[in-house]
Amino acid sequence: MSPESEEIKRAIELLQAEVKVLKDNYHVLNSEYTDNLLSLKKLTQTSSEAASRAAKAAERAAKSATFCAETAKLAADSAIVVAAEKAAEAAYESAEAALEAAAAAAAAAAAAAISLAQHAEDASTQASAAAAHATQLATESAAHAVKMSQEAALFARRAREMDKPGP
Repeated sequence: MSPESEEIKRAIELLQAEVKVLKDNYHVLNSEYTDNLLSLKKLTQTSSEAASRAAKAAERAAKSATFCAETAKLAADSAIVVAAEKAAEAAYESAEAALEAAAAAAAAAAAAAISLAQHAEDASTQASAAAAHATQLATESAAHAVKMSQEAALFARRAREMDKPGP
């Protein structure tokens, strides 16, 4: 073999080795990319579920606050001041719980949105939309719980005023 042929042969061998390294790197990167996509998809679904659960928690807290407000009103009408005050406190705590649930739903929706930004798949889009909807529900429930807490406090205040002996 001529020196030129040997040099061409070595160059081809080097190119083949480089192509093999590139192929191997591509397979590793592709595998990691696929794993990342699966992880992001799971994160999106989990975030959506967390937002939905937070919305349910906020709805229940709002319902609890409504019951507490009704209890405070009944207690105020009966001049049971301590019961009215305790019901108002319970309504306040329910409102706080609803606000925390709304914050949790917002965080889950944000996680779903981040995941969606990482990979645009239909399932991720749906999960992100569901998380956003759950956040809206949780926020509405939290607002209702706060309103009920304020009503319960008003009833308790009225009961306190009615319980005071006149001058």
